[in-house]
Amino acid sequence: MGNLPVVTTSFVGRDSELDRIDRALQDHRLVTLSGSGGVGKSRLALQTAERVRDRYADGVWWADLSHLDDDQLLTTTVCDGVGLLDHSPRRPVAALCEWLSDRRLLLVLDCCERVVDSCRQLVTELLSAAPGLTVLATSRQPLGAEGEHAMEVSPLSAGEDGDEAVRLFHDRAAAVVPGLALDSPGDTAAVAEICRRLEGIPLAVELACAQLRDSSAQEITGRLASRLDALSDDTLWPRRHRALRTTIGWSHELCAPLERLLWARLSVFRGVIMTADAEAVCAGGPLGGEAIAPALESLAEQSVLRRTGEGYRMLDTLREYGAMWLAELAEDALFTDRHARHFAQTAVQAHAGWLGPRQVEWYRRVASTHPDLCAALEHLLAEDPEKAMEMAGCAGLFWSCCGHLHQARTYLERVLALPLSAGPHRTRALWALGITLTLQGDHEAARRVGKECEEAAHSMSFTYLMMGRPQTAHLVSDHALRLHPGDPADAPSQMRCRVIRLFALSALGRLDEAYEEATRLQRISLRFGEHWGRAYADHQLALIHLLQGRPRHAESHARAMLASKHELHDSLGIALGLDLLAGAIAAQGDGVAAARTSGTGHTYWRIIGHPHRGTPELGAIREQWELQARQAAGNTAYERAYRRASADDAERGLAHALERQLPS
Repeated sequence: MGNLPVVTTSFVGRDSELDRIDRALQDHRLVTLSGSGGVGKSRLALQTAERVRDRYADGVWWADLSHLDDDQLLTTTVCDGVGLLDHSPRRPVAALCEWLSDRRLLLVLDCCERVVDSCRQLVTELLSAAPGLTVLATSRQPLGAEGEHAMEVSPLSAGEDGDEAVRLFHDRAAAVVPGLALDSPGDTAAVAEICRRLEGIPLAVELACAQLRDSSAQEITGRLASRLDALSDDTLWPRRHRALRTTIGWSHELCAPLERLLWARLSVFRGVIMTADAEAVCAGGPLGGEAIAPALESLAEQSVLRRTGEGYRMLDTLREYGAMWLAELAEDALFTDRHARHFAQTAVQAHAGWLGPRQVEWYRRVASTHPDLCAALEHLLAEDPEKAMEMAGCAGLFWSCCGHLHQARTYLERVLALPLSAGPHRTRALWALGITLTLQGDHEAARRVGKECEEAAHSMSFTYLMMGRPQTAHLVSDHALRLHPGDPADAPSQMRCRVIRLFALSALGRLDEAYEEATRLQRISLRFGEHWGRAYADHQLALIHLLQGRPRHAESHARAMLASKHELHDSLGIALGLDLLAGAIAAQGDGVAAARTSGTGHTYWRIIGHPHRGTPELGAIREQWELQARQAAGNTAYERAYRRASADDAERGLAHALERQLPS
């Protein structure tokens, strides 16, 4: 269980440090690895986490804080790291404390240096609330928390043939130039000299290694020696960072001019850098769009960028260097603004493309670019509030369905508090806030927002539905659909109103009408190739079949719903679907399988912070299914299967639930 990053390069040396950190984690609940940039803190933390993961029953979880420039998103970033997509209106720190309170896990907070004070406060609260929690942090300075065990990470040993830095050099050299032999006396001496002059700093060694494509080890040694010997200016970085500063600067000089320009412009990104985004943001002047893709590959070959999936990442230390040059070029304001407007346009395009065959793709796009979307919104709130309001409203649906409710509410409330005129952007932002508040269970606040935005029939009817007022929900949604007939392609909100009207019909017991509405909604969804509406049509068809005594049909529709909701990474939808699947299985007499499925559903309900939420009328129906399952399995077997599933990893439990063969 956990979410540790996947790396493709080997880990070299540091056996004694790994042993010391291992012992420290047994004796202390907060261990901080401190040290300068590039010294290998993150990689050492990752290797430690891999080594000790079997010690923690509830897994090892990783939260990357490197993209944070302030503390506004700290707690929600940590929530994302541990898999908590809290839908409640509580403060994120309260939800996180409750989530961790009965778990035994290791939480790794990577790159705390920009938010040290907030990290100290957060960790103090978490350790107090969760006795089974251990925290391993990396930071350029200790957090300063009570009970912290700080360990400074030193560079690798360097200078002799068997030393760690030399081993790292040989390992990375084999990746850079496969088949390269560095075993001659001259090469051996040169490699040892490079590592000694670079003081064993891993990032510096890797950057020097990248030059082996064009230079011999002896040539690298000579150029590096002349640079270090000539260096006397220690004003930019501390003297002890001289080797790293020199190597980064040297790598920068060895890049082609357009590659250096791209390096600087890429520093405005916060997360994974996709080629299309880099082309949209960074092109201009001498750097044409067609030159960006090959330049990205070249920077990756020189270890300035790290390949990750289909995109690239830039290490924080190298991003800082790029940002320094971007400021020197007086382009920092220009490209920060271009970055913000590009991701604002991404949100607008995602909203426009929501009802169509690219729906899943847009969900994934919004989820994967979350750090950059947040950075863009922060910039636009200060520089272009009207554009910020448009962006927040367009991102609202995706954020609420992807589980980022706290960020959605925070940004939407901030833009709506600005003295901006009424118009479609404000209407959409109000609608998005109403949906967010309803999903958090803050129904009265949602209703107030809905009244301010009378056009948002979907938001109002959704709120009434969740308040247990299906008749009112039906009246509002049905009135809106009759008032604005037409194609959902022209008004995506029509599709959402259809979903609410369908749920209201089944809640009112009008099952035959609900069945007709569900099949109609399914046909519309299939025509557009979208998943969101289709999943809720399947949910209602499963419920209707189950209530009318057709559990096999119900199971089939519940599985179809789960498949769609898994594509959308919608934890609320998955929780609802698992409840229905458990009921369908129980109605067929397999109490143990129903208990397992229900236990996995409980895990998802905990992830979103609500014990068995959904429309109110489902509560009594769930109790009937559970009673059926207990009678079929026996209380002891039911409890055993339920507890085992509810303690398991959510994704693994979902996969297990979906593996059950449908009855023939």
